[in-house]
Amino acid sequence: MDRPPAGQDQPAVLTGLTTAEVAERVADGRVNDVPVRSSRSVAEIVRANVLTRINALIGVLFILVVIVGPVQDALFGGVIIANTLVGMFQELRAKRTLDRLALVGEARPLVRRDGIAAPLPTAEIVLDDIIELGSGDRVPVDGEIVAADRLEVDESLLTGEADPVHKQPGDTTMSGSFVVAGSGAFRATRVGRQAYAAQLAEEASRFTLVRSELRTGISTILRVVTWMIIPTGIALIISQLLVNDNDLPEAIRRMVAGLVPMVPEGLVLLTSVAFAVGVVRLGRRQCLVQELPAIEGLARVDVVCLDKTGTLTEPAMDVTELRLVPPDTAGSPGVGPGPSEAGAKDDGGGRVRAVLGALGAADGRPNPSLQAIIDAYPAPAGWAVRADAPFSSARKWSGATLADDTDTVTTWLLGAPDVLLPAGHPALAEADGFGEQGLRVLLLGQTTTSLDAALADPATVAGTVTPTALVVLAQRLRADAGDTLRYFAEQNVAAKVISGDNALSVGAVARGLGLPGAEHPVDARTLPTDQDALADLLERHSVFGRVTPQQKREMVAALQSRKHTVAMTGDGVNDVLALKDADIGVAMGSGSQAARGVAQIVLLDNSFATLPSVVAEGRRVIGNIERVANLFLTKTVYSVLLAVLVVITGVPYPFLPRHLTLLGSLTIGIPAFFLALAPNSERARPDFVGRVLRFAIPAGVIAGGATMASYLLARSIYADLEAETSMATLTLFVIALWALAIVARPYTWWRIALVLTMAVAFVLVLVIPFGQDFFQLSLVGTTGPLSGLAIAVGAGLLLEIAWVIIRRRDAAATVREGLAATHRPHVQRSHVRTLPAATTTAADAAGRAPVPASPVTRAGSSTPMVTVVRSATVPPAAVVQPSAVPSADPAGSSAALPAAAEPKADSAKSTSDSAASGS
Repeated sequence: MDRPPAGQDQPAVLTGLTTAEVAERVADGRVNDVPVRSSRSVAEIVRANVLTRINALIGVLFILVVIVGPVQDALFGGVIIANTLVGMFQELRAKRTLDRLALVGEARPLVRRDGIAAPLPTAEIVLDDIIELGSGDRVPVDGEIVAADRLEVDESLLTGEADPVHKQPGDTTMSGSFVVAGSGAFRATRVGRQAYAAQLAEEASRFTLVRSELRTGISTILRVVTWMIIPTGIALIISQLLVNDNDLPEAIRRMVAGLVPMVPEGLVLLTSVAFAVGVVRLGRRQCLVQELPAIEGLARVDVVCLDKTGTLTEPAMDVTELRLVPPDTAGSPGVGPGPSEAGAKDDGGGRVRAVLGALGAADGRPNPSLQAIIDAYPAPAGWAVRADAPFSSARKWSGATLADDTDTVTTWLLGAPDVLLPAGHPALAEADGFGEQGLRVLLLGQTTTSLDAALADPATVAGTVTPTALVVLAQRLRADAGDTLRYFAEQNVAAKVISGDNALSVGAVARGLGLPGAEHPVDARTLPTDQDALADLLERHSVFGRVTPQQKREMVAALQSRKHTVAMTGDGVNDVLALKDADIGVAMGSGSQAARGVAQIVLLDNSFATLPSVVAEGRRVIGNIERVANLFLTKTVYSVLLAVLVVITGVPYPFLPRHLTLLGSLTIGIPAFFLALAPNSERARPDFVGRVLRFAIPAGVIAGGATMASYLLARSIYADLEAETSMATLTLFVIALWALAIVARPYTWWRIALVLTMAVAFVLVLVIPFGQDFFQLSLVGTTGPLSGLAIAVGAGLLLEIAWVIIRRRDAAATVREGLAATHRPHVQRSHVRTLPAATTTAADAAGRAPVPASPVTRAGSSTPMVTVVRSATVPPAAVVQPSAVPSADPAGSSAALPAAAEPKADSAKSTSDSAASGS
């Protein structure tokens, strides 16, 4: 088949740079050297772990102790060094995983060099390269258009302009925009960090920790702690100088002992480690996390918006039926002119198949629907394409002006029936019948207007199209989609299917997956434009069809306006805007370059079932960091309280740095490391800082007050500071261990073993002479130790009471959330696993033609999920079946013809046989 005239296909004759010219530019540094979004450099990782506020603060205190000695009191410095090394190791490990996965999922634009177009990594693009563009491609660098075939580029992510921009040779294009229709080529004029999108994304899009409640909360805590330490430290050192008779070294040691435990030094480390371990775990599942907060964010999601094609169904499709529209129906009054003479004398589908083959050959980058048509209908010989209009998600149709082998020129459109035909057209009822079975239906029609006129005013197309045939496409459900949707339902995450397909078809697929609310799909063309009204409708319904890309974006915004945390999954260029605006964007690895480029998470193996793993990792991170944050901030609170009480009472600080290093390691540091990486399926909740402080403040006050009481009691019992310190240390250890036992709940065998191990380790320090000497701990007599234990047990009971009160408050808050949820419209959950088969109706018995059934099959299975028999509302028509098996016809006709080439005959026959047996 002939292509358009040469002037319309300029990229084919552009040779691009030569090998020598590329080498020259590489040597000059004119290469697209841009930061990798998913990973930091080794130097950045080292700086981020070493040059921190905490390390600076602890480092100063460490130097002071090293100067005054002894070395035992500088142990906290070794802990900080170990924390830093562990953090760097885990982040470097995560970096290797991210870099490896990024290479797998990297978009490779087509670059023309030496007259040959080949995919190249974006980092290898050089200045003046010729880069080819097609639908779904993301523009990798800035450039000037050198060839365009109805090229439409969406620049809304950069400029905010919603409408696609029609590009012509000589126009500029900016990196970060993406192609929504047509094809073309451009010459790179700015690469690397000079490119527009690179300048915007340098700080915002590469390995950034944006909108992380954990990170924000921890940063807030550290900022407050830093400001608290300054006045407390000044007051503490003055008081210790006065108490210790101007003994500066002793005053410094006691002051450092009071300040070091105020800093939650391990909290930042464990947060980084937990995220890094999550990245590695998800990497094993072929899940590329392009922004770390996505792990946390998806765990907080309460609404997930799903595109149907490529997400709930496999991208690939098959033509299962070609149903010709009878001339008397096509030419209904008020619909438009009747078919052309050539169409009226159709040979039973031969011309229609030729038109479909020609339309497929006219598109250089077909979408999955058109690819199925290309596979079924080869390009006819002797036909030529005079003009073509690529498919657009906004228009929902494509078309071409064709010259057949007799040089008859006609213009054809292929797209959504309810867009190409006016409301009430008889053929729409039959299309809806197929849609209710979960099948995708395209209308092939002839138009009397030119393509240029149709593109200029798509709204007028419906009055000019004469329907010729319905092309029925079968989609396969992803084998894991149903289980994933059930998981989200069990986790109280609402699922919304928003698709550009026919609403009935989308609803049928959703019903097959058991999605609540699928029985009432909504046509998005009837949606209100007011955001509040749209949000109300979204709260009540779950399935939406005929959604435009801009509407998807508006739906995400409407849900967010109701304080929902929204995730969006998709794979096509029509999902890009919504993916970008959603709190979390999830793209399929097989999706378009543009979709993968804006998503925070990319499922490289296209497995929808990976999403629960991401949610589980996020919940593990959030739940465990909240758990260990309780321990770290409890220590901060009791340290601040002890320092204040010491200043007020004018006594020596009860501890040396070595004592609090021991206590912190056994009751917080070591246990927190295990708790931070443990499984945790608790649902993420907002107000991280508030919940942590609700436990840490009362627990810290109880621990600090009881420790101070024990210390003051010891001063009345002993006249030896070491004995007084030992008694206070015993009391504080028991209370801190009790707090650990509370935080570690619910108990498992290893958590019980962890708590007991820490207790045994402390006992060994007390009974082994080396431990006693090293840590200066010595329990004298029985009165003091027993008194200290009694105070600790009393404080422990107060901790339990506080814990019960906190739990009851949390339970009450949960009940309130549940009551609020009951006031929201609720749709009864469907447990249907397959599409229900319809029964024969009275209308069928009256003699109306049944629509031949087309099964919706589950991925990986040749067994139809269901066979549905529906009554047709369109008069009997010649039906082109995908096999040579005749279809039933009330008139006795059996003129069925193959829909595909011979290699597909067997599979097509089995499909038709299954349909027949179902009938």
